[in-house]
Amino acid sequence: MARKNVLYAQSGGVTPVINATACGVIEAAREHKEQFGKVYAGRDGIIGVLREELIDTSKERKADIAGLRHTPGGAFGSCRYKLRGMEENQREYERLIEVFKAHNIGVFLYNGGGDSSDTAYKVSQIGQKMGFPVQCIGVPKTIDNDLPITDNCPGFGSVAKYVAVSIMEASLDVESMASSSTKVFILEVMGRHAGWIAAAGGLAQQEQGDPPHVILFPEVTFDEAAFLAKVDRAVKKHGYCSVVVSEGVRDASGKFLADAGVRDAFGHAQLGGVAPVVAGLVKAKLGYKYHWAVSDYLQRSARHVASQTDVDQAYAMGAAAIKLAAEGKSGVMPIIERVSDQPYRWRAGEAQLSRMANKEKMMPKKFISKDGMGITAAARRYLAPLIQGEAYPPYGKNGLPNYVRMRKVLLDKKLPPFEV
Repeated sequence: MARKNVLYAQSGGVTPVINATACGVIEAAREHKEQFGKVYAGRDGIIGVLREELIDTSKERKADIAGLRHTPGGAFGSCRYKLRGMEENQREYERLIEVFKAHNIGVFLYNGGGDSSDTAYKVSQIGQKMGFPVQCIGVPKTIDNDLPITDNCPGFGSVAKYVAVSIMEASLDVESMASSSTKVFILEVMGRHAGWIAAAGGLAQQEQGDPPHVILFPEVTFDEAAFLAKVDRAVKKHGYCSVVVSEGVRDASGKFLADAGVRDAFGHAQLGGVAPVVAGLVKAKLGYKYHWAVSDYLQRSARHVASQTDVDQAYAMGAAAIKLAAEGKSGVMPIIERVSDQPYRWRAGEAQLSRMANKEKMMPKKFISKDGMGITAAARRYLAPLIQGEAYPPYGKNGLPNYVRMRKVLLDKKLPPFEV
């Protein structure tokens, strides 16, 4: 009997290290030649699988696969596409089985966050219901760090490092000009419901009074009066104030301060733009000159300032997914288990996808200061190890990183076209 092939797909917003996970998957699978055939990748995630657009990774150069470890973006393409329930849209599930059958795919690895865990869980149930057993394994990824059970999520550590470095550097700039120019700087970061990324900005505080002076979390209802009072105190005491604000901050009515009124495929509000809202309050109520910035895609693509810990964990999760497949597991996800804080030690574990799907891990109260606008020592103990180590990409003669691009050679199609 022919060895089953492995299908890997990337999902949702990419991270600085999702390609390191892809590297881990492909390199580990090649070490299990006795169990697995080829590794295919869906072009643009699950959409590519439905369209039977499968990339043959064996056509990629070995050096390029290795180069994925230091290349940002999603090398094979990603997407935001929600598979509905079997009862709602059976044709998509039947199509997936047809694609799996046509290309002898026995293992499906879906690399994503919470919504992707839901998709992976649904796909894991397909085989038994439709008579074609497929091992389905989720692979963790999300800069939001909001997956349950796992200690942390690959992608978060590097974004945390970027945000901490960025607010530290920008604050030095503001401080140097504050006497005659800008007095308040506001950095907006991602985080729809969970404030992990915003909290990471607090790592820039090396001593008492260091910036950021204010951190606004989605878990804490925005209190305009308290916020303005803290900004004013910081300016009067330090000459300036630096603020980190999560895009998911809400007012007392529960509405996002930055809700654009648009929804994505998963029903999520399109956010972005809370920094100018907050800056407008500073100007209108306090009269201080301000500047604001939105880190947006920069935070999740900044591979040049990645955390070595994050890169190592991302690669390890890809390799662990293949190990679980080799053990015959299905409906599971490799996770990161923290063994100790000092020294920081971790190991790979596993969890059932049914426990991961459609669940979010919020910042615990013990990580947020009493006034709701800072982090605690407990948060610092948790966050600090995740940004440790530098993993600079190799640079070329042009002074720029040597990032790789895949050739993306597609398999010949065997099925009729399918519209998504």
